[in-house]
Formats: sequence, C-alpha cells, structure tokens
Amino acid sequence: MGPRINLFANEFANKVSKRIAGVGQAVHGSTLARATLHLVEIRVSQINGCGFCVDMHTKEAAAAGETSVRLNLVAAWREATVFTDAERAALALAEEGTRLADVHSGVTEDTWAAVRKYYDDDQVAALIMGIALINAFNRMNVIAGTPAGDYQPGMFG
Repeated sequence: MGPRINLFANEFANKVSKRIAGVGQAVHGSTLARATLHLVEIRVSQINGCGFCVDMHTKEAAAAGETSVRLNLVAAWREATVFTDAERAALALAEEGTRLADVHSGVTEDTWAAVRKYYDDDQVAALIMGIALINAFNRMNVIAGTPAGDYQPGMFG
C-alpha cells in the first residue's frame, strides 16, 4: 500500500514539517518525563488510527527502554496495573483532549484535577502542546495515507 501523497518527498510539506518539528523538539526538551510523552503519543495515535505514528512512537519508546508489556497495554491503560497514577492522568488528558468532538465539555474537571496533582505548570504546558502536536501529525499522516511498518528509531533525527 502506497501513500496518497508522499509528504516526506514533497518540498512544501517538508518546509512546513520542519517548522512543526521545532515544536516537537521543545516539547521533548521539557521536564515532562519522556516515557509519559511516549505513552501519550502512542495513545493519541491509536485513537486517531494513525498507523505510521503508532509504528514510530512504539519503536521510539522501545528504543528508549520502554517495556513491551507497557507498550502492549497502552490501549487498555485503565485496566492495566503497569502505569503510575501520574501516567494515568496524562493518558486521560490525552484521550479527552483528542476526543473533543465526542464530549461537549472536552476535558473533565476530574481529569484536570488529576493532571494538576502530578504535573507542574511547565509539564502541563508540555502535555497540552504534545497532545495538540501528535493530533496534528496524526491527521497529516492519515489524510496522506502514510503507510506504517518501515520506521526506524531515530530516523528523523
């Protein structure tokens, strides 16, 4: 299966992607735990059905030392015992922030209170920006039909 358009080979898409990637570098450089960010990126990508991003972020998380048990349980995080309460708060925020059209209130007060319990202002900002960013990348890749499976950790520097 090939893409509808190869965004990686398109000059305009590359120019825009480089600017968006700068936001990603800032988020990844924040004090938010890298493992938490990986979990959020994976869960949002699962919700949005972005195979390319699920492939990319699971491989990056594994390369960073994440266990296969935790990676395999991200989609069922509520029932899994392998995530911390802080990670659960981040995953709830990721789901609610991704499924905005499904719930008129967006992020619930309970989720917001849990996030504020475990994360400082900069980490909350990184979570919000990271969730928005992975949603944007998911949409680009789903619309373009970017296939999954060939990503190699570190491929984009």
